[in-house]
Amino acid sequence: SQPRHAASQRFALRDRANPPGARVVGKMVRRGFAVIMIRNIGTPSLAYQSPAGGMPSQSQLLSGFAETLSQYLCEVQPGGGNESPEPALETEAVLFVLDGSLDITLDNTVHRLKPIGYAYIPPGSGWAARSDTEAAVRSLWIHNAYERVEGIDPAEAFYTNERDISPLAISDTDGKWIITPFVDLKNICHDMQVNIVTFEPGAFIPFMEIRVMKHGLHVLEGKAVYRLNQDWVEIEAGDYIWLRAFCPQACYAGGLGKFRYLLYKNITRHMPLTAVQ
Repeated sequence: SQPRHAASQRFALRDRANPPGARVVGKMVRRGFAVIMIRNIGTPSLAYQSPAGGMPSQSQLLSGFAETLSQYLCEVQPGGGNESPEPALETEAVLFVLDGSLDITLDNTVHRLKPIGYAYIPPGSGWAARSDTEAAVRSLWIHNAYERVEGIDPAEAFYTNERDISPLAISDTDGKWIITPFVDLKNICHDMQVNIVTFEPGAFIPFMEIRVMKHGLHVLEGKAVYRLNQDWVEIEAGDYIWLRAFCPQACYAGGLGKFRYLLYKNITRHMPLTAVQ
């Protein structure tokens, strides 16, 4: 039998500006979103990188538009790292390891993150990252300005791995659309949520989603066509999407294997307002 929202899926697919399969070359920047392909990601020089004469950690900036959020694809060479990677006291971090092992030092304790390992580091923490393995380490670094609320302390640092978390199936999808949440969805100490979203081959978002949060998506695996406003864009592993709040979105996982991405969104806080002049 068809999913309950099959009619909505057909409606979402029929009225499109670009046919599924249209591959963006380089990047696409629109009013409500940006798409950056993996081959078009540059490598900036950061003042707090390890010196080039040693074994440096290299970072690749993935997103723009947002004054409160940046996301990096980091490559740390063997023996490389940084003793003070975060210069801003009110910035929190999430690290997610793609390949290799990364040692995170916080409060004089070393925590080793292995592939699909995850670390949350609260604002005001003095932490360090280093690779003590023989191969380079690839990881994602989400760098977010923490929104404080009076009477609520930031969440404590923690370390986990995707393998240790039970995924949650989205209703009415026969388990073909699931999320793996790294934090308690009801914990208001967190002002951001980072999940892994997984679609089985042929699965889809059966309606046009419109959310009040901004989103950052780094594709971990597979291929899909993603609808953003009126555009259908083909994306694959390594690509990045940034969405403003209220940007309509839908997705169809059209590849032969699973389609997975690491998803950032801001939660549990008021939308920022600007006084009318």
